[in-house]
Order: sequence, then structure tokens, then C-alpha cells
Amino acid sequence: MKAFQLVLIKPSHYDDDGYVIRWWRAMTPSNSLAAVYGIAADCAERQVLGPDVTIEIQVIDETNTRVDIPALLARFARNDNFGCVALVGVQSNQYPRALDIARPFRAAGVEVAIGGFHVSGCLSMLDGHAVGLDACRDMGIAIFAGEAEGRLDAVIADAAAGRLAPVYNYMNDLPGMEGTPVPFLPRKHVERTLGASSSFDAGRGCPYQCSFCTIINVQGRKSRYRSADDVERIVRLNWAQGIRKFFITDDNFARNREWETTFDRLIELREKEGIPLGLMIQVDTLCHKIPGFMEKARRAGVNKVFIGLENINPANLAAAKKRQNKITEYRKMLLAWKAQGILTIAGYILGFPADTAETIRRDIEIIKQELPIDLLEFFCLTPLPGSEDHQTLWRNGVAMDPDLNNYDVEHVCTAHARMSPQEWRDIYHEAWHLYYTPAHMKVLLRRAAATGVPIGNLAKYLLTFSTTDRLENVHPLQGGILRLKRPSERRPGMPRESAWLFWPRFAWHTAAKHAALAAAAARLLAWQTAISRSPGARDYTDQALTPVGEDDDALDLLTKTTGAQAAVAHIRKVAELTAARSA
Repeated sequence: MKAFQLVLIKPSHYDDDGYVIRWWRAMTPSNSLAAVYGIAADCAERQVLGPDVTIEIQVIDETNTRVDIPALLARFARNDNFGCVALVGVQSNQYPRALDIARPFRAAGVEVAIGGFHVSGCLSMLDGHAVGLDACRDMGIAIFAGEAEGRLDAVIADAAAGRLAPVYNYMNDLPGMEGTPVPFLPRKHVERTLGASSSFDAGRGCPYQCSFCTIINVQGRKSRYRSADDVERIVRLNWAQGIRKFFITDDNFARNREWETTFDRLIELREKEGIPLGLMIQVDTLCHKIPGFMEKARRAGVNKVFIGLENINPANLAAAKKRQNKITEYRKMLLAWKAQGILTIAGYILGFPADTAETIRRDIEIIKQELPIDLLEFFCLTPLPGSEDHQTLWRNGVAMDPDLNNYDVEHVCTAHARMSPQEWRDIYHEAWHLYYTPAHMKVLLRRAAATGVPIGNLAKYLLTFSTTDRLENVHPLQGGILRLKRPSERRPGMPRESAWLFWPRFAWHTAAKHAALAAAAARLLAWQTAISRSPGARDYTDQALTPVGEDDDALDLLTKTTGAQAAVAHIRKVAELTAARSA
């Protein structure tokens, strides 16, 4: 019986020194890899290549597993190159690394296909050749744009016949999700993430129009959903192998039309069947207005939420077409999550048109004093291929960084009207230090103790978020435990370092970084213990925890920018008109 070799690889990307970013345990699970594995496993079970051909699937997430190219080439050679390498979920910053992985396989005659946000976004928004896509054509790599449900059968059949098409473009035919194979990874792969967390998408697509976003142009603006039965199947498959923590990757779960039936099913699994679910979801800043949403989220097992706060200046939000974010609602929303004892993580983008280094410093201080956010993640505004921002700059011939490896939302990739590239880079790194000061981390721990947010969980995240940029020079979402490097994996075009120099320096840097990490962990543990044991821990309050009231209009959040003042004036005008109509 013949065995078709299907190797699914989620590439990492290179750091500033040219080395692949890989960890013993990585921070973030790959939903793309889980989704494609689930579809591929279904293809294997259905014997899509016939009863005499098995499909052997190998999964590699390069953020936590080495891509051993010589071993893989040998595997294909033993099977007469009968198979395919599929580069899965490739983002723009991972595209150069993906091509470097593909090159030796193509040289050996192995079929290679590539999919993910980069190729899908480029085909959706550009001319089909821009931003490096011709490199795939030149190497004979098949481009897959769109989603693989119901389409992977054909790709596997073409690869088995040695006739992969140059392009499989399904961008105008996005599939329904209900009843399709569900995202899944075997436990041995899930264990390579921090906390042994897996992921799944309960829905795809987003109705909003944020100009920096690629999701709306890749997954569409019409939301599609999995059924509650599908979600239950995901949970049961994973619980059978001891996995209970999940990141639900929907860009905005609060706009998932099936949120309530999904939560109800998860509540049933948690409260009646005793599956101790731990969930993280992504939501918008208006989710607190949905009756019952937050209460059911807590009962379903949600213990962390990511909120696309993005900015506190309405002028910046309007420039990015993120008009759904109302800064006048920020405190209500965050306090509502606090009332449920759920940890909040907010994304904050630096480099909007009105930003300067000084306004960013001012705004971070306002957030620290007036908004009860637990964790703040900083990103550089990046014209990602597939976004409207990138399309506009590309059409107008505006210069952008030609190195896609830098499109990781932590590098500066285009010019800014009010900051030089160096000022922008400097304030990005400074922002992590400004927010995660020892004094403010103690405040965050006190707020957690007072509101029922798990203080130990927060302390772990504070350790990661306060040290990763400083010690590893990568974003915390690209971080992990114990950085792994090999001199042979340095980016092509950069000089190969002598092993006699590389390994002693790597060992020294590893020891020094982990000593600093241990010291930071000890400090956080000491603060956590002292605060937890403080008799008045539950009574702590500060300006951010103060209930929303009429005096909020005097807060710096609502007075320091003309956009904020206009937002407050608009709210007052609406209230006056509403009162007049009801009188």
C-alpha cells in the first residue's frame, strides 16, 4: 500500500539577527495548523486517494518544533517523493521564512503548496503579483488562497498526481463552517505551548471596516459560524486527550450570532459534566451592552478576554475607520469585565496619524490612572498586505519596507508624518517600560485582588509582558520559554557564524536572560504574596476602579484631546435630545 506524505508546516520568522524564532514552549497556539490538520485528517479517514493509498500526516509548528529539512527530504525520498509539503497559515512576516523552507523541497522535486493570510490578502487586495507572490510561481510553489474546507481533497489529489495548479483561488467562494471538520491537534503538539492550550475558531469574518485589518479582506465581512454541536465536538475531542484550555480565535466573538447557544453548550459541559474549561476570547469595546453576554462568558469558562482598544484618541480611531470604538464606553466595559472577575488584555496601536512620542507617553499615563485594564499589548501600526492601509499606500506608490520579515507589527514599515522612524521605534520599546513599571504592576495586582481576577494568573502574564521585549527583543505574543537557536538556521544572505563563537555566546546569553527572568519572577511572587495576604486586599480602590459617574466627564481620558471633548459633547447632545423627546 502506498503512503502519501503530507507535511503541514506553520513557519516562524526571523529575528533581527537572522535566527528563526523558536522556543522549547511557545506562547501562542496556531489555529490555522489545527484547522488544516482537522481537514487533512478527515481526508485521510475518507481515503480521498483511494482505498490503496494511506495519507500520513506530520505536523510542525516551527515556533516550538525544528523543521529538520534533511530528515524530511530523506522521508520523501524513501517514498519516491509521493507527497506534499503544505506551508500553512503563512502571515506576511513568515513569508520569507516559508520560501526558505520550500526551496530545498522544490529543488528535490517535492510538491509544495502555500496558504494563509499573506497570499490570500495579496490576491484579494492587489494585482496577484505584488508583494513577492511571483517568487512562488518561479519556484513552482502552488498558491492556495481562501479556506480549505471542502477544497483540500482536490489539492491532495493534484499533488499525488504531480500536477499541482499554480493557483487555487477561493477568495470569492468562502465556505460555510457548520458541520465541517473541526480544528484539532494531537496532545503531543498542544503540549508544546505554554499551559498546553489549543485553539479553534467558532466563527470567521467581521462586519467592521478597520483600515489596518486583513481579516475583513481574507475571511470576509459576512460572519460565518460553527454550530454549538461543532463546538461541543471540539471540546470533547480535546478533553479526551486531557486538553481543556482554548483560545477562541474569532476576531470578535461578541458579534458571533451564535454566541449564546455556544456559551449555553459550554456552560452545560462545564457545570453538568465537570469539564474544567478555561477560555480566552476576543471581543469589541461594546460587548457590555449585550444582555447576559458577560455573565454567560464567565459561566462558560472565559477567564481572559482580548479587547481591541487600539487607542484612546477618537481622531486616531476615526482615521483607521474604527468608529465602533467609543472611548466614552471604555470604563463601563472594563469595569463590567472586572465585575465578572475576568482578566482583560487590551491591544494598543502606536503610530496613528495624530500620535507623537509625547502624546503616546501622555496616553499611557492616562490609561494607567483611569482605565482598569490588566494587561496592555503594544503594536506598531503596520500596513499589512491584505489591508486597506497597504492597498492605499501601494496604489499611491508610497515607500514601504521591502523586507516582509519586518511586517510583524513590532517593526516600523513605513513613514509617519509626525515621528521619524527612529522616534517611532524608540517609543514602541519605551511603551512596554512605561506601562509595566514596578509601581504599576503592584497596582494591577492590587486591583486583581480587589475584584476577584485570579492574581496568580495575572502575575504570570505580568512576568511575560514586562520582560519579553527587554530580554528577547520580540513581542510577548512571539515569546515563550527557553529560546532555541541553531547556527545552521540563520537567514540566507547573512553570514554563518562559527560554532565556536555561536554556542558559548548563546549559552551565556541564555543564562543571563534567565537569571534576570528569575529575579523578576521572584519580585512578582513576593508582591503577589504580600498583596494576597493583606487584610484590606478586597477593599482596595483607585480612580480606575471607581464606578462610572457624572464626574467622569472631567477625566483626562475625556478632556485631553479635541476628539475626546467632541465625543463627550456628542453624548451630552444625544442625552439632551432624548430627554426632550421623552418629556
